[in-house]
Amino acid sequence: MQLKNDLLLRALKKEATPRRPIWVMRQAGRYLPEYRKVRAQAGDFMTLASTPEMACEVTLQPIRRYGLDAAIIFSDILTIPDAMGMGLHFVTGEGPRFEYAIRSEKDVEQLPIVDADALSYVMDAISLTVRELDGAVPLIGFCGSPWTVMTYMVENGSSKSFSHAKSMLFKSPQLAHRLLDKITQSTISYLLAQINSGASVIQIFDSWGGALSPHVYKEFSLKYMQEIVTAIRAAGYDTPIILFSKGVTHSLGEMAETGCDGLGLDWTIRMQQARQLTGNRVALQGNMDPNVLYADEAFIRKEVKRVLSDFGDAPGHIFNLGHGMQPDMDPEKLAILIDAVQTAE
Repeated sequence: MQLKNDLLLRALKKEATPRRPIWVMRQAGRYLPEYRKVRAQAGDFMTLASTPEMACEVTLQPIRRYGLDAAIIFSDILTIPDAMGMGLHFVTGEGPRFEYAIRSEKDVEQLPIVDADALSYVMDAISLTVRELDGAVPLIGFCGSPWTVMTYMVENGSSKSFSHAKSMLFKSPQLAHRLLDKITQSTISYLLAQINSGASVIQIFDSWGGALSPHVYKEFSLKYMQEIVTAIRAAGYDTPIILFSKGVTHSLGEMAETGCDGLGLDWTIRMQQARQLTGNRVALQGNMDPNVLYADEAFIRKEVKRVLSDFGDAPGHIFNLGHGMQPDMDPEKLAILIDAVQTAE
């Protein structure tokens, strides 16, 4: 399908664009009143995420409201362990939980490698959303990085210390690699199915890459993201791939060598420094601190100008936040941000 707005794809190819494309992480979410209405109708998060019509609707909501340059399918990074039989559910005020944690060799060995057919509801949502978008903007598909997904499986939820997950890395590295390999093989199948269903771009979210020291990150996180990129390319797809490892400025150069097309940046690094570290080999996405959206309009516009200026006039920049929208953020503040980017001279 011919896209009416292909700014994101052009930027990922490092082609010149008339303005910076913009989308934001968690753009479909709880800060939008229209999202909360659909969420209430669904009753729980997984019903919303696994009902293609509802997932499509909340994916489209920020596109209708803001005129962003890309949609991202509404889903979750933990769909794969759920399909493995771990029983994903969400506890109010606590976040994701499973029926059990993965802690032993027996736990790892009983996990199946998931075929994409087990996640057909995601593919149905992608196909439906692509039809509804009718070429207006590209649709981004996504997954969690194997390391990030592993942390939730081993910790049985989010964590501040990652003590159980890191203990597995250091005490039982072969077991950790076995678990990461199962997640990786499942993820490859999952992403290929997303592409076949119509996703124009893929982003891999490595939310907890920054919890690892540089050498550990390369062995237990970057290695598996590299395998995913390599497998997608080996399957004959040139679909653009964005890697986003939060808190991993130390390895941007290595990340740029994976064969990905773009790197997402958090707010802890300057754009110019990131360009130097990556040798301008890939497009860069980011990197405004999302908490800027709690400020007034003048400050938001000032920060937008700073990010744009810091990157410079070269092609290959996608404006985004350095992490996702928060539930208590004012939708009108995001409108100001988008206007500032799209009207910047």
